[in-house]
Amino acid sequence: MTQREKFETKKLPMMPIRDVVIFPYMMTPFVVGRESSVRALEEALAGDKKIFLATQHDASVDEPKPNEIFQVGTIVNIVQSLKLPDGNIKVLVEGLERGKILQVVDTDRYFEATVRTAKYSAEPTPPVDAAMQRVTGLFEQYVKLCQSLNYETMIAAVRNDDAAKLTDTIAANLQLSIEEKQELLEIFDPAERLSRIGEVLDVEIEKLNMDRTIQSRVKRQMERAQKEYYLNEKIKAIQKELGRGEKSEFDELQKKIDAAGMPRETHEKAIQELKKLEAMPPMSAESTVSRNYLDWLLAVPWKKRSKEIRNIEIAEKTLNEDHYGLEKIKERILEFLAVRQLVKNPRGSILCFVGPPGVGKTSLGMSIAKATGRKFVRMSLGGVRDEAEIRGHRRTYIGALPGQIIQMMKKAGTKNPVFMLDEVDKMSMDFRGDPSAALLEVLDPEQNFMFVDHYLDVEYDLSQVFFIATANVLHTIPPALQDRMEVLRLHGYTEPEKVEIAKQYLVRKQRLQTGLTEENIVFTDDALTEVIRHYTREAGVRNLEREIGNICRKVARKVVKEGDKYTLTLTAENVTDYLGVTKFRDSEVHERSEVGLVTGLAWTEVGGSILTTEVATVDGKGKLTLTGKLGDVMQESAQAAMSYVRSRAHRLGLARDFYRTLDIHVHVPEGAIPKDGPSAGITMATAIASALSHIPVRRDIAMTGEITLRGKVLPIGGLKEKLLAAHRAGIFEVLLPADNEKDLADVPENLRSVMKLRFVNTMDEVLAFALERPLPEVAEETPALAALPSTTEQAPAAHQ
Repeated sequence: MTQREKFETKKLPMMPIRDVVIFPYMMTPFVVGRESSVRALEEALAGDKKIFLATQHDASVDEPKPNEIFQVGTIVNIVQSLKLPDGNIKVLVEGLERGKILQVVDTDRYFEATVRTAKYSAEPTPPVDAAMQRVTGLFEQYVKLCQSLNYETMIAAVRNDDAAKLTDTIAANLQLSIEEKQELLEIFDPAERLSRIGEVLDVEIEKLNMDRTIQSRVKRQMERAQKEYYLNEKIKAIQKELGRGEKSEFDELQKKIDAAGMPRETHEKAIQELKKLEAMPPMSAESTVSRNYLDWLLAVPWKKRSKEIRNIEIAEKTLNEDHYGLEKIKERILEFLAVRQLVKNPRGSILCFVGPPGVGKTSLGMSIAKATGRKFVRMSLGGVRDEAEIRGHRRTYIGALPGQIIQMMKKAGTKNPVFMLDEVDKMSMDFRGDPSAALLEVLDPEQNFMFVDHYLDVEYDLSQVFFIATANVLHTIPPALQDRMEVLRLHGYTEPEKVEIAKQYLVRKQRLQTGLTEENIVFTDDALTEVIRHYTREAGVRNLEREIGNICRKVARKVVKEGDKYTLTLTAENVTDYLGVTKFRDSEVHERSEVGLVTGLAWTEVGGSILTTEVATVDGKGKLTLTGKLGDVMQESAQAAMSYVRSRAHRLGLARDFYRTLDIHVHVPEGAIPKDGPSAGITMATAIASALSHIPVRRDIAMTGEITLRGKVLPIGGLKEKLLAAHRAGIFEVLLPADNEKDLADVPENLRSVMKLRFVNTMDEVLAFALERPLPEVAEETPALAALPSTTEQAPAAHQ
């Protein structure tokens, strides 16, 4: 018999806990990480070290409300506390008594609870003694059957005459769910709790005996079978006890196959594979292979499609919000959407974005997916050299998997995603095959509706997929693969375009990532221009974003140190305070005009660049030396330039046999960087002519063009990139082949308006523009040169 002595009301800091129920008399360690819980713990440590712990209903809730916490908990004494390196606190508490919440007050720092406790005194009556003996005996049986509890430790822990302590010790060590333990905690009366513990122990012992029965049955059936057979039979025995059969799993697979929407041939193959699986032993290796195959067949989307956004106005708005400029690309996407409205079942498009790093190729693909309402998946092809990465392995291999195409389709979950093949120009090949050849089928609209992966070995329709490939260069992509894609070029950005991109996108993104507000930092246009000119040298905006992020991090540090009211207006004058000394000079123009020093223009994978060419003459025997790691084509261009100059010796005021007594050295600086191509022909010819005639070349002019032996100037590629490079370097007058005048349409108007573009047909025109003073007049022309173009042609007008 028990007797309630009195009620008490206490006001204590309260801390919600998860995944554990604390019982009185028990020592329990746990880790405190929530800010409110840490503050409640600190409040208790500052006082009498007592705190009220109550378990929350849902362990996944980070900040539970009072109505999401059980009303009965435990008042505990904090025995030890240790602050961990990650900021959490590890505590050891000792349960003192139960308490029921009467009121919870949120103090803005932590919960404070008013709890009521009830003290019971248990008189040693025969019924209570008998119940305690019965519960102790049941717990001994439970410990013997339960392998996770130490027998000696548990038996020693329950040897006491206090019914309350006995029941709480047993309840704390039973392997029960949180709800079942909470139910025991909410029983205040020790006698009632003793009775309930006896019922729980009867059920748990029955469960453990059932498990032992299953194990003994399996052992009798197993005899001397291997471990695999033992596990298989144990599963069967468990299923038999639960009244379940294996047939339900196969029925479930049958339903999934019927509902997947597979083509007829694929459906028949899946059903055939399912029948084979039913006939196999469940734990055999073949059944695992067959089950994995069926799982992949069911995981791939056969009929599920994304609902497309075909509204051109919405798509155009989305593209303009995400990217600045790129008008041709946006026009092509809107054309695609217009066709989707007019044609019921059009074929998927296959585009290839080609451009230098950092111009937004990958992000543009994501924007297209957003604008069209499709799922977006990306597959990186950089360094891929195995054909199986595309088509997969055949099922006969151990660990075989489908190729990345099928895996990405599974990830997308729909049959019409935007599928990006990133860095398609970085693929290579070896003895395992050529992945670019495997892509021929994937990217051919006439074939990809029946794409066959080696693992699935059935036809899969890729015709609804919007494929987008990205590349930095085209020459490494096989011609057959290029032929299957519509190539769209993304050129480098001009300085005004970079300023606008920074203002509209990059600054806002970096502010968000560094936790700053618009009041904390303001970028002026002059500051952005300063960063672009003196701290970055690129075709895209990737390094520009890094430098903006660098500034924002430094400002974030000052905000933390000086408070949220700190404000900075970044101007061109104070940029160096945050980014240090400038990394690039104002321009790469020579300080003064020099003999034999010419500024050329080159195209690289990262955009255009300035290419300086130097020529020196020394006494010798007519040797031509070429240095600067020049490729074969560039060396041949130098030889053609030299032959042209020799044929024009009279025009330069030289003896016809001048080369017999001079050695000519042509050098292109930055000798560690490989260089090749024919477009430096007129640059090298001008440098040689200047060195031999001792007439300086203008420092404020750049040039590009291929030269012939007769002095003709042939067209070049990469016009926009080269003009951007000249503009970045501060050169505003450029000599270009006349045949490239048609390519001006690709050059932005704001760039054309500030550049003086002179189109030339012959080297005589080049020399007329490039040299600081005219070549000496020659009275008469030698017969050997009569057939060459006249040197008295008037230079064409400049394009401003």
